[in-house]
Amino acid sequence: MAGKHRISYVQAREEVKKTSGMNFWFSRFASSTALVVGHPYVFIAAVLVLVLWAVSGPYFHYSDTWQLIINTGTTIITFLVVFLIQNTQNRDAKALHLKLDELIRSHHPANDDLIDIQKLSDEELDELEKRYEAIRKECEARRAAGETSAAADAEKIVQDSTASKNGGAAKKPSAKKPAA
Repeated sequence: MAGKHRISYVQAREEVKKTSGMNFWFSRFASSTALVVGHPYVFIAAVLVLVLWAVSGPYFHYSDTWQLIINTGTTIITFLVVFLIQNTQNRDAKALHLKLDELIRSHHPANDDLIDIQKLSDEELDELEKRYEAIRKECEARRAAGETSAAADAEKIVQDSTASKNGGAAKKPSAKKPAA
């Protein structure tokens, strides 16, 4: 079954290469740029450029041109890098959502309504959040009410499993108290 999914992924990738070369090229370029820009050495290089620019201030008499160079350079670089990083983040988020959707789809007790949840409006997401908050509170209330019975049930399960492993002779778990 894994081979079948792998083949469809490879086929999909080849189709993307054929039909939209620009999109494929841009996504690869954006990913590479995001990796480079996020590297510590690039940060150090940017700091060095700023230090060199600041040190050169007296030489250029802190002129308007001297200030314009750093302002223009940083604005252009920031403007372009924002689009590249946003593209990379969008693709990463989409891939993550697809992976989560596959996990939800493959887990039978899971609620299939949550597939593609990221496409809901803010109001719909708020309603779902309220619904799950109510479920969480209900679980906490059940847990609090049934803590003693749950502990007894857990101990019985441990005893039963120990009994089956030891051929019917159940060992009680030792109740050691931690040293204070």
